[in-house]
Amino acid sequence: MLKNFWYPCEFSSAVTNKPKQIVMLNERFVLYRNSQGQVIALKDQCSHRGAALSIGWLEDNCIRCPYHGWKFQADGKCVEIPSNEVGISIPKRANINSYPVQEKYGFIWLFYGDLPAEKHPPIPAFPEYQDPKMHPIYVQYEMQTNYTRVIENALDPAHLYAVHANSFGAGFAEDPQVENYVVQNEDWGISTKIVYRNYTQPKNGIFKAFFRPKKTQLNAKISFYLPNITKFESDFGRGKIINYAIHIPVNENKTISKRIQLRNFFTYSWADKLFVNFHHQVGLEDQIVTESQYPKLIPDNLSAEVHVAADALTLAYRQMRQKYLAMGRGLKYHQNQAQPNHTSQMN
Repeated sequence: MLKNFWYPCEFSSAVTNKPKQIVMLNERFVLYRNSQGQVIALKDQCSHRGAALSIGWLEDNCIRCPYHGWKFQADGKCVEIPSNEVGISIPKRANINSYPVQEKYGFIWLFYGDLPAEKHPPIPAFPEYQDPKMHPIYVQYEMQTNYTRVIENALDPAHLYAVHANSFGAGFAEDPQVENYVVQNEDWGISTKIVYRNYTQPKNGIFKAFFRPKKTQLNAKISFYLPNITKFESDFGRGKIINYAIHIPVNENKTISKRIQLRNFFTYSWADKLFVNFHHQVGLEDQIVTESQYPKLIPDNLSAEVHVAADALTLAYRQMRQKYLAMGRGLKYHQNQAQPNHTSQMN
């Protein structure tokens, strides 16, 4: 897990004026919208006795603790302790963490770290999300494994014909070879373009209907953006699909993937259910394999596992991760359990 990055952590549509708990990076957060519709993010732990503020209530754009009614502003400052006599000052240690938030591309983004605002890395662009020709669907599912394994699975071009043999991967069965490709460094990420020259018509699944020729060329681009975003673009001639995936590290052994898939074909809203069901089928195929991997966290030692040419992109991801761990941006799994409270930034 890495700090000092913007973490997309929830779909925008899931955050309302009712407090909502999310768990990420081994820590609990509470999200809610104020009366102006702005999203507020606080530590979901009262400084008094540790109760979850997410089961409290909103009052004057502040949040009340459900246990003793302590009242916290959007910046985490405690402004009222009902049991105190009038005139008693509130200790600074009563304040709780607040977090910078942005809302873009259908997600809530939370900055987790201690860098000043002028040094925050940028949020990557999702240009297709704003393209009216691209129709979106939203899906999510959980995997009981470390998020690094889930990210690698999304970046791996060689597993398609085996893991997804009963879905779209059947189109790679006759020619599973991955041609050598070049990994490009991008700002805060990496990407590659891959051409699958002998993609055959799938034998089942929704994509069977969109392939007239027995074989076609499939052009793909796979990207990764720090700290937890993957993007898979596929163009098969008659249509294009873009898959953005946010892999949320709940803890060291649990990941929630929240995904936006955009397509420029068969864009009828009534067809969304077909694509959602198919996406869940593909996700289950990945889940079975990734949950079987050991160790659950990818090894820190790059030589601990065997690599081949098709692993160039996942190996580049491992190297990038090691670079930022060496810069001191790693989070220890236990460090968030008993952090001192402070407002706006974390240690």
